[in-house]
Amino acid sequence: MVAKDAINAGIDMLQMREKNRSRKELLVLGTALASLCKKNSILFIVNDDPLLAKKLNADGVHLGQEDLLRFPLLETRNLLGKDKIIGLSTHSPEQFKIAQDQDFDYCAFGPVFFTKTKSYYIGTNDLGEVFQMAKKPVICIGGITLRNVKKLVALGATNIAVIRAITEAGDIGMAVKSLKDALCT
Repeated sequence: MVAKDAINAGIDMLQMREKNRSRKELLVLGTALASLCKKNSILFIVNDDPLLAKKLNADGVHLGQEDLLRFPLLETRNLLGKDKIIGLSTHSPEQFKIAQDQDFDYCAFGPVFFTKTKSYYIGTNDLGEVFQMAKKPVICIGGITLRNVKKLVALGATNIAVIRAITEAGDIGMAVKSLKDALCT
């Protein structure tokens, strides 16, 4: 299981991001991942669905801009409670700025590089401005690899989220260690 190997290698947070599974499958997978994360003291975040996050007793939920239409922030906070994490994806400095004064615990920014999970990417030109206006943690997202993570660090990044850089790595442990090392140097 990729999640177990990544946890053993030292990830700090795991997000269940499964866009094409049934609710039943998400409950089964989420239950297993929540248990694994709790056992290893790793934060467990559910993507897109605060109702599922609550049912799984996840540490929080990550919302995209479109998710806010179905799950407004205030309703999500009331559902999950003040002790749970709510993150938001932002795709422009304007979206990021608006989110800074709302009750989100972190903001993701991107996709900064080409990624198979999105039909676009925004590049790195706005990262300096985003880091300067940040009042809460910023997580860079989208197409981040061992080859380009140093560029993000040079611009001020301290947090990243990756998918393929770990899931498609020949050695998951080495990939996690190398990415963490790149962030700390």
